[in-house]
Amino acid sequence: MSINIDTSRLKGVVPSSTYLAQRSFQGGRVVYTVRVPLADLPTILPVPSPEQPDEDNRKVDAKHAREFGEYLDTKPDWVAPALLARDNGGCKFEPANSEGNVGYLEVPWAVGTITRLSTIDGQHRVLGVHLEQKRITEAIADVDRSLLRMVSPEKIAKANEEKQALVDRLERLKNEYVGLDIYVELDNLKARQMFVDVADNAKGISAAVRARFDAYKVANRTLSDVMRHPMLKGRVDPEQDRMTPKNTNFIGAKHVADITRAVLVGPGGRIGKKVETEISDSEVIEAVKDYLDIISVAFTDLADMTEDRTPAVTVRNKSLLGSVGMLRVLAGVFRDLREAKVSDDEITIFFKKLDKHMTAPVSESSLWRSLPETSEHFEMEAKAPIMRQQNLVALNKVITSWYKKAPAVL
Repeated sequence: MSINIDTSRLKGVVPSSTYLAQRSFQGGRVVYTVRVPLADLPTILPVPSPEQPDEDNRKVDAKHAREFGEYLDTKPDWVAPALLARDNGGCKFEPANSEGNVGYLEVPWAVGTITRLSTIDGQHRVLGVHLEQKRITEAIADVDRSLLRMVSPEKIAKANEEKQALVDRLERLKNEYVGLDIYVELDNLKARQMFVDVADNAKGISAAVRARFDAYKVANRTLSDVMRHPMLKGRVDPEQDRMTPKNTNFIGAKHVADITRAVLVGPGGRIGKKVETEISDSEVIEAVKDYLDIISVAFTDLADMTEDRTPAVTVRNKSLLGSVGMLRVLAGVFRDLREAKVSDDEITIFFKKLDKHMTAPVSESSLWRSLPETSEHFEMEAKAPIMRQQNLVALNKVITSWYKKAPAVL
């Protein structure tokens, strides 16, 4: 008995994915614009290795990549820009309309194909998704192994709930999409130049702008309200992180966020997830404004600036209070004294004792250089304490201790 086999029906795994694409032009190149599931990124784009960087791209930061994966996991309302990739001739486009600008794009997988896409911009997102997929699938496997040993119906039910939650997270990566722009470029030298051009023309976001718009952190979320305080109103630079001599503002938006953090956790502390969830915005705003109320009364230079008798730039030039470092240190002192149940009036009186010692630049005979416990935190002719975290934290502790046992010179 003979059997007729239709070999055309025998297919193995097809190492490609097909997406609906828009075909356009940019810089003389064909560009395909597609939307792809997050889970597809590590399939159609090479997963970068932090240990073996691609010679045509920058070295990838594993920590940054993991943080993107965590961001996807913890923020259901995530947002990310389109990735940029280069096609060296492996993509196949089949028009679906007479104009030829919309159609089906077959994209080769990153593994198992001779021609493949290479990433121009988006390496950390690709690695982040890959690591997040790996983390979730390993967690599901751990739960499955645990289920084999369980006999308690309650524990089994709880484990199955945990597994379902993990499965749902994995499904999110399959069902949520990100943009991908694919540039057709056959010339390797021109492809390398594309990466340089993208990096050169990208305007990085300043820490000041990030502070204003990053609503996930309470220190940033409360910025607009804190900046309405009379001492800061109209004196905060919304764009710049550094106060240059020509800048007429007192501090930058990032510095306000730094001061807010110092009020909450000290000059060297970080606001953890627990604090972020437990403290309300109104509590933060009230605490920071209380601090600003106190220092704008206790210190002559800040009082004069608040009442428009002295320009902000003058305070920056002649007073240590013009440095965000000293403002963070005093914020930590304010926090510590409040935790010790010291009243705001008593804190104000204590700060007034420091007023005459805030002259800048620091001289050898000043309080800060003449006392052994503070001399290591100030350099000669400095207008601010040494900005290393350990110096600010140590200075915070020293000044706080003065409330109970002040040096004679104070």
